[in-house]
Amino acid sequence: MSGTGRPAIVMDRDGTVCEEVGYVNHVSRVRLLPRSAAAIRAAREAGFATVLVTNQAGVARGYFDESLVHRVHERLRRLLAAEGAAVDAIYHCPHHPEAGEPPYRKDCDCRKPRPGMILRARDDLSLDLSRSYTIGDSMRDVEAGRRAGTATVLVMTGYGRGELEHRSGSWKMRPDHVAEDLMDAVAWILAREREEAPR
Repeated sequence: MSGTGRPAIVMDRDGTVCEEVGYVNHVSRVRLLPRSAAAIRAAREAGFATVLVTNQAGVARGYFDESLVHRVHERLRRLLAAEGAAVDAIYHCPHHPEAGEPPYRKDCDCRKPRPGMILRARDDLSLDLSRSYTIGDSMRDVEAGRRAGTATVLVMTGYGRGELEHRSGSWKMRPDHVAEDLMDAVAWILAREREEAPR
């Protein structure tokens, strides 16, 4: 499907769009990071599909059931809407390869760093991943994006700064860009797109 369809900005949830608070086991723990809604709004205004992809192994571990993940995402959509923003789709992976019981104990293709959620978004939304970007606060996000064929940005919110300062020496790959937060990441993407646009 490369070469056809819409470009997308694919984002991790916790630590990238929302505050990183550990397992989000109650809807009250969902809080947008500053400038996240404005960043998503800017991405959509520039013609990008906006997609969230999130590992939620707390389901497999029995910390909460999958219905809570859906309620959390309903709240997230409301918080974004209150600031004039929206996402086109949200995908979550409830699995873990070693924890819990089937069907959630599963060596799946959707748990990042595998690219399954991004590939599903591609198919559902007719995305052109060769013109798309993945943004996250961990190298799992970067690897998933790279494996799906997108450019990648690591943000310094959430776990990002620690990843960069303490683990970058062992990285098997590097992100295409490092940004302070989601807004800076989107600004870099839009500037790059303007530079590469045909004159």
